[in-house]
Amino acid sequence: MLASCLSSGGGEMTELLDCLVIGGGPAGLTASIYLGRFRRRVTVIDKGWSRAEWITLSHNLPGFPNGISGPVLLEAMRSQARRYGASLQKGVVDALHRTDDGRFAATIDGVDLRADTILLATGVIENKPPLPHLADAVKRGLIRTCPICDGYEAIGKRAAVLGAGEHAAAETLFLRTYSDRVTLLLPADRGDALSEATRRALVSAGVIITHVTVGAVSLDDNGVVALEVEDGKTHRFDLVYSAFGTTSQSQLAKALDSRADASGRLFVDEHQQTSVKGLYAAGDLVRGLNQIAVADGEAAIAATAIHNFLPKTLA
Repeated sequence: MLASCLSSGGGEMTELLDCLVIGGGPAGLTASIYLGRFRRRVTVIDKGWSRAEWITLSHNLPGFPNGISGPVLLEAMRSQARRYGASLQKGVVDALHRTDDGRFAATIDGVDLRADTILLATGVIENKPPLPHLADAVKRGLIRTCPICDGYEAIGKRAAVLGAGEHAAAETLFLRTYSDRVTLLLPADRGDALSEATRRALVSAGVIITHVTVGAVSLDDNGVVALEVEDGKTHRFDLVYSAFGTTSQSQLAKALDSRADASGRLFVDEHQQTSVKGLYAAGDLVRGLNQIAVADGEAAIAATAIHNFLPKTLA
């Protein structure tokens, strides 16, 4: 349990972890499963919510031909991690620093938890669109965030992408693979921000481009209704994709001067180690594809590298 790993407040440590995993989404849980099976002392610290919780039903995760929901997948992974001895604890890491002996200490509620290695699986946070009743819309599958994951389900449907700039335009063009009834909804208060080349590509693909007043998108019983568009009409869609991007949760890594790109994604080597020795990262915090299968693979690589980095003698 976590209490056995923490000091009593006076700084004395009762246990040193082989690895502390920060983040309990697919990447963090996959790593903890591997590390548990490697017979390593591993604890996962998680704030209690993952972006995977948003998934109503995923059909692109290998091995689940009938689909699987995010909550069901996460619970199965938690159960599997516990089976192999991983400790899963709810909490927030307030700070991460190196100790004098070259190890790591993570501060949780004012108390330090020490580990030889750290795996960051903190992921990203979805930048929310200006929509009322967002959580309900996502659960109903009316608002979506990942055309790579479920664009297939948009085949032949009236689809729209709500977002600003080149990122939203790219997702709109991606959806043209599945439907010839695709609209790009640009928030009126954020400007167009589309290059001429992008606009030509959208027009050439038959994409309708229009503007929506922020806050003027609402839901009805039959789909998503976009109100107050520039032509004064009401437009209805079977589903809408939100394309406002994400914010990387890389604060802990940056505190250790780990290298990151302009968006906050961490640079890692072929073994998922960051520029800081002993600090590894996997999942959405590293790559821009934001796929569970990618997160799982990176976590497996990282966990194996961590095992090989640590002494092989058993405690």
